[in-house]
Amino acid sequence: QVRLVESGGGLVQPGGSLRLSCVASGTIFRINNGGWYRQVPGKQRELVAGITSGSSTSYADSVKGRFTISRDNAKNTMYLQMNSLKPEDTAVYYCNNRIQTNPMYEYTYWGQGTQVTVSS
Repeated sequence: QVRLVESGGGLVQPGGSLRLSCVASGTIFRINNGGWYRQVPGKQRELVAGITSGSSTSYADSVKGRFTISRDNAKNTMYLQMNSLKPEDTAVYYCNNRIQTNPMYEYTYWGQGTQVTVSS
């Protein structure tokens, strides 16, 4: 019933910026906690940034001060603004949201992932 689609990934030079978007579509009553994760080959998926339904945010130490997570609930869209990108930021980025399809049910949804490559 719900689909998350990430976009905005691509190739960028070190020091550059990208903005990732995660659009939720389908039967949506409310989007609660959400976050952005990333994964590289041979490593576990890690939480990069999180945001609560009350708009409180948290960040991994490796991205603090460079990345900003935000939401536009009217558009059912979550964003990750990435500035001062480094080669070690290269990964597949996934959005995650806890979404209620009705007032009584909540489920965790994942996007398909978008590749971010930081290289000269």
